[in-house]
Amino acid sequence: MFGPRGIPMRPIVHPTKCKVKHHCCEYIVPEIHPTHIQNVTHHNYKHVHSFPVTQSQVDTVSHQHFTAPSAVSPFGPGPGAPSAVSPFGPGPGMMGPGMGPGTVAGAGFGPGKCCKPRRPWF
Repeated sequence: MFGPRGIPMRPIVHPTKCKVKHHCCEYIVPEIHPTHIQNVTHHNYKHVHSFPVTQSQVDTVSHQHFTAPSAVSPFGPGPGAPSAVSPFGPGPGMMGPGMGPGTVAGAGFGPGKCCKPRRPWF
């Protein structure tokens, strides 16, 4: 028959060889990175102050009337002498209504005391 016959023995078990076989599984993981944009509108009011200046012109007019002293005789006026009454009102030293010492004829009738000036008719 074939080969020698002998006494059977126990088998020798050698260390196990380790082999690694890789299997890959892919997973898709959605990762969300949100962004928010906030639009800010700034309203800036620049106040520019001006100081306009106006002017006005006021012209005042005054009139004074005087009576010239007459040549008076120490003996009084003669016959046929003109009257001592002036057509312009009382003379110096004679006080009329509203007249007193330090008062000027026409005082109290300046700007602000009467109506606004009238336009001439011509």
